Amino acid sequence: MAPPVLFEVDHQTAIITLNRPERRNAINQQLLVHLYNALDAVASREDIRVAIITGNGPSFCAGLDLESVGRENLFDPRGDGRDLPDLMRACKKPIIAAVNGHAITGGFELALNCDFIIAAENAQFADTHARVGIHPGWGMTQLLQQTVGQRRAKQISFACQPIYAHTALAWGLVNEILPGEQLLERAKTIAAQIVQADPQLLSVIKTLIENRNRGPLDQAFDQERSGFRHFLREKIGQFKGSGKTDALKKE
Repeated sequence: MAPPVLFEVDHQTAIITLNRPERRNAINQQLLVHLYNALDAVASREDIRVAIITGNGPSFCAGLDLESVGRENLFDPRGDGRDLPDLMRACKKPIIAAVNGHAITGGFELALNCDFIIAAENAQFADTHARVGIHPGWGMTQLLQQTVGQRRAKQISFACQPIYAHTALAWGLVNEILPGEQLLERAKTIAAQIVQADPQLLSVIKTLIENRNRGPLDQAFDQERSGFRHFLREKIGQFKGSGKTDALKKE
């Protein structure tokens, strides 16, 4: 039997593919275990600099497999107390969602937890928590309004209707839309560009951007400025006695 999540590393890019196409990549406990293990590998392995999450078949992820609800441990699938948002926040490396089809409810939340989303032209997004009677738990109520604004988030979550790719692009939910056959290659191209960045500074910049989600603008701005001053002090220390100190201070 094929594993519910495929994992490969190519040119320092991890490609994580949800692999239950017969169930539209719906979420059960085994899929979560394999997905969480893959995310841990991305966070810990030095040969991985960026990750792409996508789906096998016509769907990205159709959300919870309703046959698993009440039967399987979907909240703590590995028994370690760590859930999807915990793992995503702990990962200091960029994660791209390449949404190749339906991203429904929990699948939509999975995409929202990534750093950004690119999508196929046939992609569609829907929050059906209110329709199917499942409480959101991976950040839908916060991440969606952060992405598209509160009023549009309310429309999406109250009406439970699909948002198609071109609307998702216009609303700022996705960064790019492409023909389906070009989606993964485009994701790999973006990943290759990210790999060229300094990994330590990339991690710092990712954290600084996300600090805006955790506090007011002034606080996030001060954290960036404080880091820059620390950076300059370190550089000045490195250049002391080299004749370059004065030039750096002027910069």
